[in-house]
Amino acid sequence: MAPSSGLARTVFINPARIVVTASWLYPLKGIVYFAGHSFLWPLLRARLLPAFLLSIFVLFNLFFWTYLPQVAFLAIFHHAGAWVNGTFLVLGEGAAIVALLFEAFFVDESQLDTFDSILVNKGWDDLVATRRPVSIEGENPLKRLGKPTRSSVYGPFSLRQIVEFIVLLPLNFIPFVGVPLFLILTGYRAGPLQHWRYFQLHDLDKKQRRAFVRGRQWQYTWFGTVALLLQLIPVLSMFFLMTTAAGSALWAADLETQLQREEAQSTVVGPSYTDDSQHGVEDNPV
Repeated sequence: MAPSSGLARTVFINPARIVVTASWLYPLKGIVYFAGHSFLWPLLRARLLPAFLLSIFVLFNLFFWTYLPQVAFLAIFHHAGAWVNGTFLVLGEGAAIVALLFEAFFVDESQLDTFDSILVNKGWDDLVATRRPVSIEGENPLKRLGKPTRSSVYGPFSLRQIVEFIVLLPLNFIPFVGVPLFLILTGYRAGPLQHWRYFQLHDLDKKQRRAFVRGRQWQYTWFGTVALLLQLIPVLSMFFLMTTAAGSALWAADLETQLQREEAQSTVVGPSYTDDSQHGVEDNPV
């Protein structure tokens, strides 16, 4: 990624491009892309009913048993705002439980196929082929994918992320700023994990992943924040898990285009995954 001075030049030269390519937009772009490309729909249908029933069950029990007690506790600190903060608190608890019961065990393969098939549809067959065979025949990108030949996951199961999510939930107790703080701090960790598959396709080791993320930490944070916000929408969390994977793939495709353009300009062979520690952004141990 170009240094901050290059980004500043881009802002002044083409501000519209900055808005269109903003990282926080990609989870929303994923919704539009998923809805508009029918080859992805079978991935959702296979998971839709169990996800819907699980989400209803979890949220019903949380709101029935825990909502009023938590609102009563929050009212001690911020009165009328307790209803809003209590709602976000329960939705956050629900998202964590659904992630534990469903996402970590059932949906990863569907997210992986979503990500890979979109990259294939965008013309990055060679990149996907580093981890699984891709047929040169056929118009359906999903059906062109073979079984992975190497260890392949969309996102690793991160106990640390789940623990941090639970630890940060009490931020919702803080009036006004608590909910935004919770979303941003959680997004800081969650954002880079949405590109775990992308890092796999490039065979990046831990040091290279950190270097790649470090120069884009705020971009990943905003992506993760919006993705988490979508996850808090009742019942639709499964749908947004799939569309966020689609948005992640769209961003990866754009990053590939940008990286190749930069490589062509600088005549440097290989991806420019450089250590951007000079920007002074804290490490994110992806």
